[in-house]
Amino acid sequence: MHQATTVYEGQRPLTAATSTGDAQLAAEVLELRAENDQLVRALSSRAVIDQARGMVMALAPCSSERAWGLLVDVSQHCNIKLRNVATALVAAAQGEPLPEQMQRELRRALKRHNNRQ
Repeated sequence: MHQATTVYEGQRPLTAATSTGDAQLAAEVLELRAENDQLVRALSSRAVIDQARGMVMALAPCSSERAWGLLVDVSQHCNIKLRNVATALVAAAQGEPLPEQMQRELRRALKRHNNRQ
């Protein structure tokens, strides 16, 4: 006799029987849902990162790869996720103040870039 259990992930319920095969299937579904959520977040942050990359390319001027490196540099020195650095930079272009620490690290990254040329 199989006993039904309910596993919740976020707001979406998943009902599965407790047999080994069904438990493996339930685990796989939960794993795929988590992966899907991660991909959705990555795609949504990609657009703002690309916008910030373009802004850096115009400021530096530099290649797309170098702009990526500058954003990564700022992210690492500020200990802030890259997508959050990109969001702040794009918001600054729309009139929002860029946090002082990011301003400082962006200036330093641009200065290091200019010294390498």
